[in-house]
Amino acid sequence: MNKLSKYKSIVFDCDGVVLDSNQVKTQAFYNAAQSFGNEAAQMLVEYHMKNGGISRYKKFNYFMSTIIGKGTDGDTLEALLALFAKEVKKGLLHCKVASGLEILRKQTKQANWMIVSGGDQDELRDVFSERDLAKLFDGGIFGSPDNKHIILEREIRCENIQLPALFVGDSKYDYEAANRAGLDFVFLTELSEVKDWDAFFENKIVTIEKDIMSLVYKDEVEE
Repeated sequence: MNKLSKYKSIVFDCDGVVLDSNQVKTQAFYNAAQSFGNEAAQMLVEYHMKNGGISRYKKFNYFMSTIIGKGTDGDTLEALLALFAKEVKKGLLHCKVASGLEILRKQTKQANWMIVSGGDQDELRDVFSERDLAKLFDGGIFGSPDNKHIILEREIRCENIQLPALFVGDSKYDYEAANRAGLDFVFLTELSEVKDWDAFFENKIVTIEKDIMSLVYKDEVEE
């Protein structure tokens, strides 16, 4: 991939990009919904995986209104969200951080970095602080309840995101949000839960890479 020196801002999704946490969240959705039975829990997992990048609030609202419907015994929406949040935070605190992240930060000193995620904003900020990762993202850490479209539009308007800018993500929604906001896009394949990504991106102007380490300028990495 060409060097990233032209970008004034670089935006990262969190799950499957900066943290190896896609499986953490997939399992948490299943576990949280088990009070409604295994079939319903699996349907929520399938909806989650098909809609990577959108917030847990929208996913659980869909689960309660469409998959479950009214009059079904089980946990309340608030209880589901609480169960999910407890399990996810534990997983986020212990999952693997992307290799090459700090090297890439040193190689892109000209750009401000930020997280724009479908994850809960307060939860993300706590986790990144506890894991000493917040220092890398001088542009801020942003998440739900605002969606990615709203966050990107707001941060461009207030000039926190300066163009040209790059979005690094692992979902179709990441691409759609970046494209709508006028950001270039890199899709990372290694941890993505998008099964048909090759067909989806076939006629789209994107860069496809394996992982964060693939973005590092290899000739500048010290032996």
